[in-house]
Amino acid sequence: MRRYLFSTGLLGAIVGGLTLLRGLRDREDPFTWRTALAWVSWGITATLAIGATVDTYRAGRGRLAPSDSPVSGKEQRLLRRRLER
Repeated sequence: MRRYLFSTGLLGAIVGGLTLLRGLRDREDPFTWRTALAWVSWGITATLAIGATVDTYRAGRGRLAPSDSPVSGKEQRLLRRRLER
């Protein structure tokens, strides 16, 4: 489970969110459309990272991944690697 929780995409999304929070707290400027776009971008990044993590987890359990997933076509290898442990 640690392998999935500490994936690089997920850690990058978390650090990006923390950076946005810190910038929001330290600034005295009003909330602008650029800030809103940064939050939307962070939301998309976090969603994609979670989706890739879920696809990797499911592929490691022997389920097929969607064709647009980064692990599509590698399900057998991931299942074999899991069974070797």
